[in-house]
Amino acid sequence: MRMGFRWFGEGNDTVSLAQIRQIPGVETIVWSLHDVPAGEEWPMDKIVALRDEVAAGFNIDVVESVNVHEDIKLGLPSRDRYIENYKRTIEKLGEIGVKVICYNFMPIFDWLRTDLHKELEDGSTALFYEKARIDNIDPFDLVAKINENSALTMPGWEPERLAHLTSLFEAYKGVTEEKLWDNLKHFLDEIVPVAARSGIRMAIHPDDPPWSIFGLPRIMTGQANFRRFLKLHDHPSNGITLCSGSLGANPDNDLIAMIHEFKDRIPFAHIRNVRRYDNGDFIESSHRTQDGSVDIAGIVQAYHDIGFTGYARPDHGRHLWGEVCRPGYGLYDRALGIMYLWGVWDAAARSANKEGSR
Repeated sequence: MRMGFRWFGEGNDTVSLAQIRQIPGVETIVWSLHDVPAGEEWPMDKIVALRDEVAAGFNIDVVESVNVHEDIKLGLPSRDRYIENYKRTIEKLGEIGVKVICYNFMPIFDWLRTDLHKELEDGSTALFYEKARIDNIDPFDLVAKINENSALTMPGWEPERLAHLTSLFEAYKGVTEEKLWDNLKHFLDEIVPVAARSGIRMAIHPDDPPWSIFGLPRIMTGQANFRRFLKLHDHPSNGITLCSGSLGANPDNDLIAMIHEFKDRIPFAHIRNVRRYDNGDFIESSHRTQDGSVDIAGIVQAYHDIGFTGYARPDHGRHLWGEVCRPGYGLYDRALGIMYLWGVWDAAARSANKEGSR
């Protein structure tokens, strides 16, 4: 397992590279060009500048995300231009040594929460999903809530994109799940050969949460759908970002079974915990297994058992000790999460070594 840390760039992140460097075992900066709009080709000078910025002490093997333009998801005639831009971006990233690109195919919203700072029993705060509120809220009100008090843009909630919310909802009225599957297959057939030639593995992220919201189609929701996805373009460069937090919001998802079934097609893993409630709510807890509803220790053990050599990162963390940061992306809890993941991994390795010496 190769440990990474998501970083939003100088001037766009409250966490510095110097701080990340002090977290044991982190070798990969998980990055993106957040100022390039979805669908546009990434400029090579910006790519190289960021690579050079993080070169001292880190690799730049994982990009998260090269966002997919809505016209591609909608299957509009204009998608061809955006797909060509996507291909050229893949080629450029391959030239500088990128190994994995994480992306998603979620209509309109990349992820959904109702409260960015819900207080937990210990006084920390975390991202929270309240089912009853989602069932009754106007999506326009939710967009305003998410973006109301932050100088730091939330990934997937960029105001310039969501300014077109009315037309986007109108455009998706005729898009069924099957149509979205068709549009995804077309996208994969275009980009996977380019990724393969460039030495890159594409890794789709699950829908977050893994069910339909606001009547929009969602298809990356569980084991059966991932099985179908991998068959759409059966090639090692077509893979999965297995996110335990996104998938773990649904108690029917067996994360450990997915790790074993898809072991050859998981180049990237997000490992985080959530605490589920019987009414459909969930909140993001610490990474520690006992603090949530997801068997994080079992998940890390499963990765060790399959000989996982891909990339992983702690995902959303709580907000601790008064830290002012992008919601979910502070320093302290993600650093604690990394040390928990390494502790479980080291225990698994030690146990395996003892078994092998008998």
